[in-house]
Amino acid sequence: MEKQTLPNSTLILVMGILSIVGCCFYGIPGLICGIIAIVLGSKATKVYQSAPEDYLGYGNVKAGRIMGIIGVILSIISIAYLIWIISFIGWEALSNPELLQERLQEIQQGLPQE
Repeated sequence: MEKQTLPNSTLILVMGILSIVGCCFYGIPGLICGIIAIVLGSKATKVYQSAPEDYLGYGNVKAGRIMGIIGVILSIISIAYLIWIISFIGWEALSNPELLQERLQEIQQGLPQE
């Protein structure tokens, strides 16, 4: 019997890569792509484990799934950091450059001097 490629193995790899890249764009795209890579990777792993002698491309699945996990973690950190910045500085300051400058100066003055 001829070996066949695991279903979605290339897609899982691409989604894993996109999840790491997507964490730089406010975290949301990375979170979505990472979750897709993890779910599809888990399904492909189950298919591969049922008959490993029939399938090729398990390396792509493992790599994509690992990158998906890393992308989800980085995206969660990115989203948490963004929420912290918004709560610390305020949404109005992020949309108004003068107010942002004032808030940053207030923060600098509040820090202890060396």
